[in-house]
Amino acid sequence: MTWTSDPIYVSGILCFLVLFSSWLATFKGWKTIGTPILVIVITAIVANLGIIPTATAGHPIYDSVFIYLAPMGIFITLLEVDLKSLKKAGGPILLMFIIGGIGTMVGVLVSWFIVQPATEIGPLANALAGMFTGTYIGGSINFNAVALHYQVNAQPDLYAASTVVDNLIGTPWIVISLILPKYLQSLFPRKKLINENGEGEKIKKSELISIPGLAAILGLAFLAMAFSKWLAIQFPSIPEVITLTTLALVLAQIPLIKKLHGTQTLGFFIILIFLATIGTLCDLSTLASLGTLAGTLIGFVGLLVLIHGLFIFGVGALFKIDWDVIAVASQANVGGNTTAIAAAESLDRPDLLIPGVLVGSLGNALGTYAGFFIAAIL
Repeated sequence: MTWTSDPIYVSGILCFLVLFSSWLATFKGWKTIGTPILVIVITAIVANLGIIPTATAGHPIYDSVFIYLAPMGIFITLLEVDLKSLKKAGGPILLMFIIGGIGTMVGVLVSWFIVQPATEIGPLANALAGMFTGTYIGGSINFNAVALHYQVNAQPDLYAASTVVDNLIGTPWIVISLILPKYLQSLFPRKKLINENGEGEKIKKSELISIPGLAAILGLAFLAMAFSKWLAIQFPSIPEVITLTTLALVLAQIPLIKKLHGTQTLGFFIILIFLATIGTLCDLSTLASLGTLAGTLIGFVGLLVLIHGLFIFGVGALFKIDWDVIAVASQANVGGNTTAIAAAESLDRPDLLIPGVLVGSLGNALGTYAGFFIAAIL
């Protein structure tokens, strides 16, 4: 084993890549892109340069992230979801978020029958359809949730290709959806449906984390993961991640759990480490060697994202919804609450920060269910 493959070295580099991406995102221009996208792209570059290994060959640190840290990140992140507070998001953004989710599911089904990916991909094609359904309803957490259950990550070439294509298609859509509102507003003016003055709410940039709070958060996460694993053994038809998601949503409504400080900071850090690991899957040499499989995936994902975009902006136009609201809702679908935050900030709509986070968090939960539903029916 070379020193660049040493687990301690790789762990340190992943942490510093998260640090560098977070620092870079504080500057104008880079802030628009956002830390989640930056950490994926920068880690992909670092991995392809050979500074750390790519994940296609397998690595114990990457395996541990997928097996342990990813489910933990899902659980801790969902502890932030207050289902009652979703009414604060207002009717328009919640409506557009739901419409965007429906658009994603319609896009997956239409693309499935037009591109017919099963011919090229084989028996795991339905799992990939579920993965892309999940990720384009509530972000990449759901992508991995479905992949872990169907063990797509055990097929490194296929998983790497799907991840590369996800980034290849998803990232441009993030940029496009941030550009569209400005031009659509000039061509088809829409009334700002949400008060631009907002309520003065701010996204928590940092939190004070106490030892008791940290112990409670991690203790709940470990016990929930253990219970989910036990239940999956007793009832194999119930995926671990479904139990984990449900437990998190139930616990998040308990007043005592709501008082815990640090769930956002710790959950987001774990998710960023997970996203950095996703970046190591972007092995360009692997994608180039896949030939027709890469083309099939690009066609399948590209068409479904196009349909999602036409669906959410088209229906939004019919209802004369504020273009900014549509864009943030789409970001909550495609990238989750983190890119929804970036969208609200780049569109200079601070009033959409909290609603974007709320519907994005809802998408983290609903996307998992939708992903499993699509995978099952296909």
